[in-house]
Amino acid sequence: MSSNETLSEIEEPPTYVSSIPVPNVQELVRKDPLQVPQRYVRDQQDRPKDTDMSHLSSLIPIIDMSLLLMGNKDELNKLDLACQEWGFFQVVNHGVPNEVLQKMKDSAAEFFDLPLEEKNKYAMPPNDIQGYGHAYIVSEEQILDWSDQLILVIMGMDKETLLELHKQLVQAYRVNYYPPCSKPDQVLGVSPHSDPGTITILMQDDYICGLQIQHKGEWVPINPIPNALVVNIGDMTEIWSNGKYKSINHRAVANPNKARISYASFLSPQDQVEVEPLDQMLNSEKNPQKMYKRVKYGEYLRNSMKMKMEGKAHTKMAKID
Repeated sequence: MSSNETLSEIEEPPTYVSSIPVPNVQELVRKDPLQVPQRYVRDQQDRPKDTDMSHLSSLIPIIDMSLLLMGNKDELNKLDLACQEWGFFQVVNHGVPNEVLQKMKDSAAEFFDLPLEEKNKYAMPPNDIQGYGHAYIVSEEQILDWSDQLILVIMGMDKETLLELHKQLVQAYRVNYYPPCSKPDQVLGVSPHSDPGTITILMQDDYICGLQIQHKGEWVPINPIPNALVVNIGDMTEIWSNGKYKSINHRAVANPNKARISYASFLSPQDQVEVEPLDQMLNSEKNPQKMYKRVKYGEYLRNSMKMKMEGKAHTKMAKID
C-alpha cells in the first residue's frame, strides 16, 4: 500500500449470499463407503436413468482453436452452430500446455488428499463463496449434491476481449470433488443448472465420465477427450444474444468405484455491469423484439444464489413476458 493510500480508498471485496453448512461428503465416504444418507437421495423422477445416451456424445461439437485463429470460416460456422444448438462444445489445440493442465490436476488432488482439519483451514466464511465447502445450500430440507467444492474468485483480470461488455473481467475457479458412491443411481454430484456468467471453461478427468448436458429432453454425457477443454454458454451470453445462444442445463452424476475431480473456470461481468440484448442481435425475422429485461449482473447472481440449483429458473426471471 502506498503511503498516501488510505484503507477507505481500497475497494471492498464483494459479499455473497451465505450458504448453510452441510456435511463433508468425502469424509462420509471415508467413514462408511456404503452409507448414503437420506439427505442425498433424489426423488424418483430426478434420479439418473438407466437409459444409455452415450451414442449422442459423439455429436457434441469439437472446435479446433488453431483453425479459428487462422480465420477458418468453416470452423467459425461450426462454433456458431455449437452455441446455437448445443450450448456446449469441446476445444482442442487451445494452446494451454499439457504440463499446466496436469499441474492443476496434481494440485487439486493434493488438496483433497489432505486431512479434513487441514482442508477446513480454508473453509468458506459466512457471506462468501470462496474457500472449501458448499455453495447454493439455502434450506435444511434441500436435497444435497454428492460433492465437495473449493472455490476461488480472482479479481482484476484486465483483458481486451469482452472488455466493453465486462469492463473488468471477473474469473472464479471451482474444483469439484465427487467421491465414489455406493448408490450412484440415487444421487447427483451436481444438480441440474445453467451457469449465470458469460462462459465457463471446464477441464474434466481424462478417463472418468460424469458431466451430462440436457439436449432435446435427454441427458447426454460429454465423454472426456484428454487435454481438451469443455466450454459452455452462460446466462449472460444468452441474454446478450437475445436467446440466439443458449445456456444449457447440465449436471454431474456419481461413479460407484472412483472419485472424480472437475475444474471449472467461470468468466463473468463485474457486479455493476448492466446486461441486456445487444441491438445487433435483434433480428427482424426471428427475434424483432428484446426477449430479456436489462439486469444488473451482481443482482442477478445473488438472486440465483438465494435459490437452490434448479435448472434455468433464474434465467426465466430475466425473460420479458
